[in-house]
Amino acid sequence: AGERPWVQAQPPTAVAEAESSEEAGGRARRLRTAFSAEQISTLESSFQRHQYLGAAERRKLAGRMQLSEVQIKTWFQNRRMKLKRQL
Repeated sequence: AGERPWVQAQPPTAVAEAESSEEAGGRARRLRTAFSAEQISTLESSFQRHQYLGAAERRKLAGRMQLSEVQIKTWFQNRRMKLKRQL
C-alpha cells in the first residue's frame, strides 16, 4: 500500500559513459541518469503545468520521486532547451 512504481530497491540507475571515468583535465566524468518511464511521465506532466520550478516545488518533487534536486533541476533545464529547439 502506498508504493510508488518508480521507487527501486537501489538508487536511480546511473549509466557510465563509454569513456573512462577520467577526462583529459583529470576531472571525474559525471554519470548519466537513466530515468524510468514512470519518472519521465511524472516529470513531463509537471513540466506541462510549470516550465520553471521553485526551490520548494523542486524539493517536493525530488523527495516524491527519490531523485536528487540537481537531477530534477537538470531535467527541467534540458526539457526547456528541447522545447526551445522545437519552436
